[in-house]
Amino acid sequence: MRNRLSRALPVAVAVLAAVTVALPASAATAAESVPVPHAAPADHATYIVTVHPGLDPAAVADAYGITPLHVYRKTLNGFAARLSPEQVEDLRATAVVESVEKDGSVTSFGAGI
Repeated sequence: MRNRLSRALPVAVAVLAAVTVALPASAATAAESVPVPHAAPADHATYIVTVHPGLDPAAVADAYGITPLHVYRKTLNGFAARLSPEQVEDLRATAVVESVEKDGSVTSFGAGI
């Protein structure tokens, strides 16, 4: 089941990104995330971190000294943040985190998707 989930997660994140882009800006911001200032260096890559249901993603980020760019509570339970390679490895190794995926652009290959 772990392999099946790890293959499905990038697809789910891509679909989420496509749906978020299609929403009006005010609806996407109000419904999906709470923007917060970030202090991570600009050269760190942005990642989407998903935490287990029932956990507060902002509290998980705080516990690891991370200031999220966005905290997601509706479509997924997690946060987006600029992370160092060390932070990525630390988060992937903890039991409270389901996944850590590098954020990126999503494109559609046709209208039938």
